[in-house]
Amino acid sequence: MNPVYTGLPTTIFEVMSALAREKNAINLGQGFPDDPGPADVRQAAADAVINGWNQYPPMLGIPELRQAVATHYKHWQGLDLDWQQEVMITSGATEALAGALLALIEPGDEVVLFEPLYDAYLPLVKRAGGVPKFVKLKPPHWRYDEAMLAEAFSPKTKVVLFNNPLNPAGVVYSREDLELLASFCIKYDAIALCDEVWEHIVFDGLRHVSMMAIPGMRERTIKIGSAGKIFSLTGWKVGLVCAAPAISKVLGKAHQFLTFTTPPNLQAAVAYGLGKSDDYFETMRGEMQRSRDHFTKGLRERGFTVLDSQGTYFLNVDLAPLGATDDVAFCKTLVNDFGVAAIPVSAFYAENPITSVVRFCFAKRDETLNGALERLEHFARKAA
Repeated sequence: MNPVYTGLPTTIFEVMSALAREKNAINLGQGFPDDPGPADVRQAAADAVINGWNQYPPMLGIPELRQAVATHYKHWQGLDLDWQQEVMITSGATEALAGALLALIEPGDEVVLFEPLYDAYLPLVKRAGGVPKFVKLKPPHWRYDEAMLAEAFSPKTKVVLFNNPLNPAGVVYSREDLELLASFCIKYDAIALCDEVWEHIVFDGLRHVSMMAIPGMRERTIKIGSAGKIFSLTGWKVGLVCAAPAISKVLGKAHQFLTFTTPPNLQAAVAYGLGKSDDYFETMRGEMQRSRDHFTKGLRERGFTVLDSQGTYFLNVDLAPLGATDDVAFCKTLVNDFGVAAIPVSAFYAENPITSVVRFCFAKRDETLNGALERLEHFARKAA
């Protein structure tokens, strides 16, 4: 068996979700909304499966979706994309990441990773033969600086895997932050593999800036989006991949020998959804922000130290003021004794983890969040 996978533990998301089911707990660990997603987009998928084409669609994606992706990103992010040469559809963003790493990396190439990181990144890098180099981000601001990047980059750097907005930290990186990272990519001739799946889930009037829009990065950036995140349909697994033609050709070859294609009815529905009016996207953001604010207020009223969340479905609680230093033990106590599942942020580090922060998903109905707050009230009383 390949040691990259045989040596991996059961993912913490599965562990906590299993405990949540066993204990009949409120699951604020795994990141999926309570809401079923926009009815018109789901109806478009249903109509397409009944009345549309259900055999192999084009390997790179159906033309109407690839065109819709280019139009959408032109409107929202000012990107000029040639849909025929620079846009590809994959079976989810994780497939897009896997394909890109397999396409770009040769054994011994170094890959810069930012911790905390999505749990798929490291095994995918290792399986592709890459050598990980970590930039360790710390709460409460989760920022990097020039010295941190200088320590991670080298002449062997081939790829920088960058998640913005950042899960689990909830940070939306500014143009200034991106320009600093871009300067290192240019200096070391590295490709920026940008996981931008949370691009529409940003709050407080912020707007996502794509690395592709930064000067000098247009020809060396792979931009990955997720229809599942954009429309709160996490089970759909439709990834949106954008890159310059020279890169995109190679990405297409990797995709061809992974999933080859993606269900055509879902592609048709996503094409429809990406053309929805600005009101839909603004309202979705506003509702998510309201849920964030509601849950943040409830946690703070119960004595929890909540770190700012600028985007994603998640917010973090700093355990240090409670005297807790083991986030895994904290989460197990929380689910076993108080019926609320959360995720220890140490699970997002490969080495020397931060162990005093836990992540909650707030993309839930008020009754779900209120139920969790009631149970957390019992925890707060006992801790006091």
